[in-house]
Amino acid sequence: MRTGRTGAAAKAGHDLVIEVTDWKATLEIGADPAHTRLTLDADAASLHVREGSGGMQALGEDDKTSIRQTIDDEILKGEGIAFRSTEVETDADGSRIGVRGELTLVGTSHAIAFDLVVGADGSLSASAILRQTDWGIKPYSTLFGALKVADEVEITFDAGPL
Repeated sequence: MRTGRTGAAAKAGHDLVIEVTDWKATLEIGADPAHTRLTLDADAASLHVREGSGGMQALGEDDKTSIRQTIDDEILKGEGIAFRSTEVETDADGSRIGVRGELTLVGTSHAIAFDLVVGADGSLSASAILRQTDWGIKPYSTLFGALKVADEVEITFDAGPL
């Protein structure tokens, strides 16, 4: 997950790369494409800051731990993350899978769509841009709102060869 920053004091903050370390995804491919399903469940408490770029000073381990705690306590409120596909379409050559479904964050479900790219080695990758406010999440801010996490967050998914 990649976050950006905005606000009058944006230069003081960091763009973050956050990894979800406890998750499980299942892609069930049915004989009939209508029976193909993708599910994903992730533990919101398993989000770990891997890097922070920009900012007035380097992001230390204490900062990373504090951000992790803030995400769990104040943003995601300890609730799990879940995705359930509602429609899956595979290209004729099998290199791309179009996925539509419902993503649930902090108890709110919202429709999203993305492409799952299938590598020649069987690896899978995807990317989507989410707006936190679509799920009723108020982007984190500090310094009386002068420094905020941008509403749009990039979510990427990479799984090695299956």
